[in-house]
Amino acid sequence: MTLHRSEHLEDPGAEFLDKAQGLWGRYGRILMIVVAVIAVGGALAFFAMQSKARAEDQAGDKLADANTLFWQGDYKRSMDGAKSIAQQFPDTPSGIDAHRLAGDDAYWTNDYKTAITEYRAYLAKSSKGLLADGVRRSLAYSLESDHQYAEAAKAYTQLVGVFDRESSAEMLTAAARSERAAGHGAEAAKLLQRLLDEFGETSFANQARVTLAELTPAR
Repeated sequence: MTLHRSEHLEDPGAEFLDKAQGLWGRYGRILMIVVAVIAVGGALAFFAMQSKARAEDQAGDKLADANTLFWQGDYKRSMDGAKSIAQQFPDTPSGIDAHRLAGDDAYWTNDYKTAITEYRAYLAKSSKGLLADGVRRSLAYSLESDHQYAEAAKAYTQLVGVFDRESSAEMLTAAARSERAAGHGAEAAKLLQRLLDEFGETSFANQARVTLAELTPAR
């Protein structure tokens, strides 16, 4: 009886090994493929990051040279360099910032249409932050200089409250100036009245009163 019962005893360890071998035979190849894919993906991500870092280093060095030319007043060479950087390194931070520099170069050579194009290209890729707000202000001035008064007025108005109070008054003054240039005297008057109501203590208030008086019919 004892012998009969012992014949049916099972080794738990052996059973576990049998099951493990069965699972490995069934899923081992899939697991190896998954691990290989993850390893390859990690390697590709690493090399991509390294490549981006090298590209940014190159773009940054070239942008520094173009910036130096800008501050030296050599706007043509600075713009040529900035455009080349933007084309060669379009997705790097310096490549994106090159659009801003090209816009500044164009503005200071009175090429307002190119300035508008470059500023908009910058904002299409970098729309947040203090620098982006500064580019929006430069875009507004470029639109006004290009006689696109309605667009300029809109751009100026959107910048009210973005900077300090003095700058907000400046933006309202510029918006009113643009509306007046477009022949929209009533809209200009509304903007000047808003300036006086909201920013009456700023240095732009006195001139706003004078201009508003010119726009307001005598009773």
